[in-house]
Amino acid sequence: MSDIAVENTPARTSPEAALSFEGGSLFKHGRPFRMLSGAVHYFRIHPDQWEDRLRRLAAMGANTVDTYVPWNFHERIEGQADFSGWRDVERFIRLAGEVGLDVFVRPSPYICAEWSNGGIPFWLSGRTRALRTSDPVFLAAVDAWHDVLLPRLAPLQAAFGGPITAIQVENEYGSFGSDTAYLEHLRDGLRAHGMVELLTTADGTTADMVRNGGVEGAMGTFTFGTGVAQAVALRAPDEALVCAELWGGWFDHWGTPHHVRSAESLMSTVDELLAEGGSVSLYMAHGGTNFGLWAGANHVGRLQPTITSYDSDAPIGEDGTLNAKFHALRAAFAPFHDGELPEIPAPPRRQRAASAPLRPVASLLEMVRAVPAGANAPMPLTFEELGAEDGHVAYEARIGFAPGAELTIPVLHDRAVVYLDGVRLGVLERDGERTLALPGASAAADTADGAHDGRDTTRSGLLTVVVESRGRINYGPHTGEAKGILAGVLVGRRFAHGWRHRVLPQDPPAAPASDASAAATAATADARIADGLAVAVLDVADPADAWLAFPGAVNALVWLNGFLLGRHRAVGPQVTLYAPGPLWRTGRNEIHVLDTDALGSAVEIREEPDLGPVEEFIGS
Repeated sequence: MSDIAVENTPARTSPEAALSFEGGSLFKHGRPFRMLSGAVHYFRIHPDQWEDRLRRLAAMGANTVDTYVPWNFHERIEGQADFSGWRDVERFIRLAGEVGLDVFVRPSPYICAEWSNGGIPFWLSGRTRALRTSDPVFLAAVDAWHDVLLPRLAPLQAAFGGPITAIQVENEYGSFGSDTAYLEHLRDGLRAHGMVELLTTADGTTADMVRNGGVEGAMGTFTFGTGVAQAVALRAPDEALVCAELWGGWFDHWGTPHHVRSAESLMSTVDELLAEGGSVSLYMAHGGTNFGLWAGANHVGRLQPTITSYDSDAPIGEDGTLNAKFHALRAAFAPFHDGELPEIPAPPRRQRAASAPLRPVASLLEMVRAVPAGANAPMPLTFEELGAEDGHVAYEARIGFAPGAELTIPVLHDRAVVYLDGVRLGVLERDGERTLALPGASAAADTADGAHDGRDTTRSGLLTVVVESRGRINYGPHTGEAKGILAGVLVGRRFAHGWRHRVLPQDPPAAPASDASAAATAATADARIADGLAVAVLDVADPADAWLAFPGAVNALVWLNGFLLGRHRAVGPQVTLYAPGPLWRTGRNEIHVLDTDALGSAVEIREEPDLGPVEEFIGS
């Protein structure tokens, strides 16, 4: 922590915090208080829609909004923190105050949240594996980040006229580690930067989690789906009963059902918690969207990437639609308000159904070759070594191989499309097949009965391996794992050496120069292009929210007017991607689709979301 940063905070005025606890109860300015909160993440919502979502939360009966602050969203490049536009967290907090909500801010170095790398920047996890510890390398980076972030948050606290009433020290640390010195360092850093409001921690409902995740000077809170009784038993006698994350729904992984929780199931837990005198923050109140490549992944025996939608079956849907849980919560929260609740906002507007053909522009390999070659190295470099945050990296090397040789990538994170001399050989997967056969020798080099005749038939060719990161792990011991080719490439038993690398940008892809005219004129589909880039054009008279579907697409990234909406995968459960109204233009709108496997035939606007077949889930 720099001395300048600490001096510039308002901590020296020694103000009184808005929230306090005593005798098992929560107080605000000395009066008994129930925190009725819901999670709404500014980084998962178009900023033009922030106020709308906050007003819907207030109409639900909430008096508080909680939000994480994802470090990697703001500091994608080390030392270049960004708080503008979509990243203007101060504006979001002020909007919440204007709507009449308090703010429970959770600025941990780690947030989980099914967010890429749990919010830790990839450049830091590439430097040290001792994440979330008192390791000097990790703490130095945390302190530098807090020197920038916390002076922005401190003046927005209730003690200084702002809406922030609570600050979380770390997030579910008791399920990860046991480094008390680390928690104490975070606590002391928050106080030194002038964060005077109530400090909290959050952990699951086991004694072990509470013991390892707590720190003196911060009130413990709980995270659960149905664990009110366990929380009551574990709560410290003087501390208020607060569920900082009551799971009203759940997130989805690609290839699994869409998880939901019924209003009846949710309200049984909410009513039980309120009857015990407790406070609640619903996770999520409004789920939002994992735009771009920000969706994280879990790892339980295998990689489990999270889908683009973060709807979470929340009371306020991805596009602001209100469901039965919203109305049930509004009724349950109403008695805790002195006056009438705010009026319920009007339903969101949606575009009408439409369709446009997808016109192929360039193959995946042509898109790769259009990117200038970067670093050269004897062995393949990781994404982190290349400064690649996420997405795709193409690895190229000239290899020699004997007839019948196999190509193996022993440690692959996460998926690779393999080409030899421009011919697609196949796909390798982190948790699937990591070996494929290289082409055999010519028939002339073999004897009539198929036995090798002893001549040197070694072949050579240009190997291209396009590796895709499918989401950085956000929870558990695998958090911070590297991406890319991690332990070289074997041809037979021999390493292939001499690699050059191409990092594909996350900006909207442009066609290679040779295909520019085809892109401009949206020419007739080129049958030779099976994978790669395609473009669709949709004319819109009245921009509004839309749900996009991509029939025939397999493994795609999708851009709308230059903005990366996220991933689309044929394995589901998610069928439609949410495209917020502010991203659309009156008139011509361009949709780019980059698919590593098979380009679809069209882009469709559908009038209703399709998040796939459902499965009831309540957590623990």
